[in-house]
Amino acid sequence: MLGTVLGGLGVAGLATVAGYNTMSPTSQLFGRTFIGLPRGTRLMALTYDDGPNDPNTWQMMEVLERHGVKATFFLVGQFVQQKPEIARALVEAGHAIGNHTWDHPKLIFCSTPEVRRQLEQAQKAIFDSTGVEAKLFRPPFGGRRPASLRTVRAFGLVPIMWNVTCYDWKAESAKEIVGHAERQIRGGDVILLHDGGYRRMGADRSRTVTASDEILTRYKGEGYEFVTIPQMLAYQAERC
Repeated sequence: MLGTVLGGLGVAGLATVAGYNTMSPTSQLFGRTFIGLPRGTRLMALTYDDGPNDPNTWQMMEVLERHGVKATFFLVGQFVQQKPEIARALVEAGHAIGNHTWDHPKLIFCSTPEVRRQLEQAQKAIFDSTGVEAKLFRPPFGGRRPASLRTVRAFGLVPIMWNVTCYDWKAESAKEIVGHAERQIRGGDVILLHDGGYRRMGADRSRTVTASDEILTRYKGEGYEFVTIPQMLAYQAERC
């Protein structure tokens, strides 16, 4: 009887661990993903999910241009199709772009054919709009399984996660967003922010725009350099 109970607890425990690791941005249990450089590195990367979004992506670009910084934008295919001019402008401004699926599903619940369809449709929308073949991928909500990561890599995409979560999608002020960043930033970080909302075009990310300006002002003032994810990957490769 005790063995049965312990066995049941063991299964439940394993399920809990597995569930946590499908969503934890820094977990490497289900496959290697890029989450940043060694702590203390004087490089950081701003990354933005769920765009392109009108008008906040434009405003984010203005902030980045003012600071002389390039960022990485993970684009939702259906929004690229709606606003191809924003996706083109990102590329023309020198920002890096990545695939964030077609319509932002939870991939942990998707079959392999559905994951493939999500990637294919988003890749096509991005290429048709920008002429660029995306090489980076970020899973919606951070959710992934071994099978989904295998499919991502089969497309020649590098899975990119993060190690600083700013919770900007639910923050009530720019100050709150900056506070989340300050508590986690240690150098070498990949910072998760959002220039759009996955449910609809026109989501209000004005607080993120303001917070981005404040983060850049503070950490550039402390001697940090903000780079794109491809630049981070190149930096890592040079030192391996």
